Formats: sequence, C-alpha cells, structure tokens
Amino acid sequence: MSDWWYKTFPEGRKNVIIQDANDYPVQIAYGEAGTGVPVFLLHGVGSWSYNWRCSVKPLSPYFRVICCDAKGYGFSEKPLSRREQPGHQVVELARVIESLCDEPVVIVAESLGALTAIAVTQTYPHLVSRLVVVNVPIFANRLPHWGMSLLAKTPLEVIHAVDTLRLPYLFAPLVREIMAIERRNLLHDPKSLTAEDIYWITYPYIELPGTLTKVAEELQIAIREIEKYQAGKPNWLQTIQSRLSSIKIPVLILWGENDTWFPHYHGLKLHQCLPNSDLHILPRCGHDTSFDASELVNQKILSFLQDLA
Repeated sequence: MSDWWYKTFPEGRKNVIIQDANDYPVQIAYGEAGTGVPVFLLHGVGSWSYNWRCSVKPLSPYFRVICCDAKGYGFSEKPLSRREQPGHQVVELARVIESLCDEPVVIVAESLGALTAIAVTQTYPHLVSRLVVVNVPIFANRLPHWGMSLLAKTPLEVIHAVDTLRLPYLFAPLVREIMAIERRNLLHDPKSLTAEDIYWITYPYIELPGTLTKVAEELQIAIREIEKYQAGKPNWLQTIQSRLSSIKIPVLILWGENDTWFPHYHGLKLHQCLPNSDLHILPRCGHDTSFDASELVNQKILSFLQDLA
C-alpha cells in the first residue's frame, strides 16, 4: 500500500515539535499542500488526518491546506507516561498554529476536533479568522458508541497492556473487520468505504503502539466531563457552551441529516447560539460527513471562503 502522506502532500509527512499542555516537547505529524490563506483540517476522536482525504486536493488549489494529527492520534507522538487534562488539545492546537503560521487561520474541523476548534476560537481569538464545524458534540450528553463506552470504562492499565503486547497487530484482520463494520454504520452509502480506506483508518491502531491507550484516555476524560455536566458540576463542556456568543467571526456549521451520534437539531441549537453563523443540514449522510458527503462539504467550504481565495 503506497504511503498516503506522500500520495496526498508534495513533501509527504512532516513533523513539528511543540510544547504540549504539560509543557513537555511533543512531536506532531502534519502534511500541507497549496499556498495562500492557511486552512487547518482537524479530525475527530479516534481518527487522524486521513479522515480529510477527500478534501485536500479540492481545497489546495485555493488555500494552504494543513492536516495535522492531534497528540496521541495517527502519526503524532503518544506520550504514555503522563496523564492528560480536559482541554489539553486546545493549548496544543494553538501552539501548532503558532508554530506553522504567521497569520490568522481558517479551521475546518469535525466531531471532537470541532469542539476543540470552537474552544481555540474562544481562548485564542487572534489565531482564527473563520471557522467551519462539522457534527460537533457541543451538546452531547453521552458517548455515542458502545465501543467508546467500553474503552472509557476499562482501566487504562489494561488498555496499555493490550497496546504493549501489540494485540491489535496480532489480530489485525479482526481489528480491520470490526472497524469496517462500525465505520460503514456511519455512512449513508456503506459500500463507498474501500479496502484501502479500512487499511489506513485502522493503521495507527495496528502499527503504532500507544494509539489505543491515548484514544481511551481521551474517552475517559470525555465521560468524566459528561458525568460532571449531568451532575451540575463545573465542567469543560459547559464552559465552552457558556462562551459561544463571544465568537464573532464567521462560522459555517455543517451537519449530516442522518448523523446517529449527534442529531442534526444540535446544529440548529448551535446556530442559534452563534451570532455570525450559517447552518447547512446535509442530506443523505451520517456522522462521517467529510467522507460521506465530501463533494457537498467541499462545495460549502469553498463557497464560505470564496472571498479569501
């Protein structure tokens, strides 16, 4: 299987070292294509830059498109010796932007990446000129998938042992089959997901030890924050919700009509909270909207950013 990074980006996979939220150096993997206004494409929980595979080529003739893997995901470093705190992704994304760009950027983000992008826009408004969020879990009251709940409730030491023993590698065909079934359930057209897609979607779990542990850690943080939210205790999600009206830049909200993880009426609620936003509910697509409705997503993004191209 040819290297996706080199197939997609002129210089293949690159790396930048930033200080993470704990002020330790950490290596972040990224790729870039095109020139012009920088547009960051951010993945969701359990994914990596590959999830934006259908958008790099259509957007890069007009913009400097940058895909980066969040710490712990994809090809980025996975520090297992220290625990993360809620919102660490916000600090780390801001530091990636500062390291790679000397002007405000456009952020295009899906799922958990979109939640991070909203928080970055609130906390570091000078870094972001426009925002596109796709199926964002801004009003989530539960983890949307049984597999996430299982990882969130399993002791991290057990998951770390699974990673250390390279069990995902030893049972690679089974891992690919399970993830293929689950990813197809997110799509309006399940048959559109190819064997190559499954290979790259599962690659970090099978080939890069530490991936499963770091994803599980993020899910455990998420479930604790949701439990705090339900109990009426201070939590990171509620902080983001309470500051939505502070975002004054233009925001484009895209939502899959058939998203079974986060219903599309959450998009309407978000639109009502953002004073300068547009909302588009995309027909015949589920949660994996950047792939399921890629042509329409790219069209909406280009239209939203046409005066910047």
